[in-house]
Amino acid sequence: MNGLRQFGVLCFLLCFLFLSLPGISWPAERVDHSLYADLLKKYVRDGVVNYQGFKSEEKKLDAYLKTLESVDTSKLSRNEQLAFYINAYNATTIKLILSAYPGITSIWDLGSRILTWKSPFRKKIVRIEGKTMSLDDLEHGIIRPRFKEPRVHFAINCASRSCPPLISEPYQGSSLDQQLDTSTRAFLNDPERNDLGGYTFRVSKIFKWFGEDFNDDVVGFFLKFADAELKEKLIANRDKIKVKYLDYDWSLNGT
Repeated sequence: MNGLRQFGVLCFLLCFLFLSLPGISWPAERVDHSLYADLLKKYVRDGVVNYQGFKSEEKKLDAYLKTLESVDTSKLSRNEQLAFYINAYNATTIKLILSAYPGITSIWDLGSRILTWKSPFRKKIVRIEGKTMSLDDLEHGIIRPRFKEPRVHFAINCASRSCPPLISEPYQGSSLDQQLDTSTRAFLNDPERNDLGGYTFRVSKIFKWFGEDFNDDVVGFFLKFADAELKEKLIANRDKIKVKYLDYDWSLNGT
């Protein structure tokens, strides 16, 4: 009996020592986004969303959103957490559109742009860790202040044509940095969304609404991600460039 007890103590001490070694830790948990991945692969092409397709498999979307409700985000790594919140935002936005589809042409059909308290972005429809919150709560109460990651503005999607396109795969913690870089570069280098003509730089209103997230330096942020040609023009004319903001097209980003 004493031998068994000593063996147990030895095992405990070895486990404690193992976990105390520098760089040794249990792997962080990961969220299963496979249901959502399947839907995105089927029904999103080049940022255009087939809402009828999502509608035909709405139960699968509901099942995915249900799995998100039970996730303990405290057990996730930082990148897994951010990927989780981005996917939760985008998937819930799709669900919100489906609540009135096909009789809808804009997300604002589900609320009011004049009466702030009736904004569709303030509907309490996001369920995470036993709490119910709005899309605004998720974006402005968690994602932006907690992570302070400006590239997230090119990952979350508000179901509108002027929004950065919804990609055809979920965001994943393991590849998040690359995905955010790709989404940011694609949006910033799209001449239909941001255009430099002479000394006038017409950019998305995202840079006006969230200027503080970009250190109030639109050109400086572009220089980090601009392709060679655009970057060269921005550097050559930086002191003369005047930034103007394009109108935002809130029409639905889908068929």
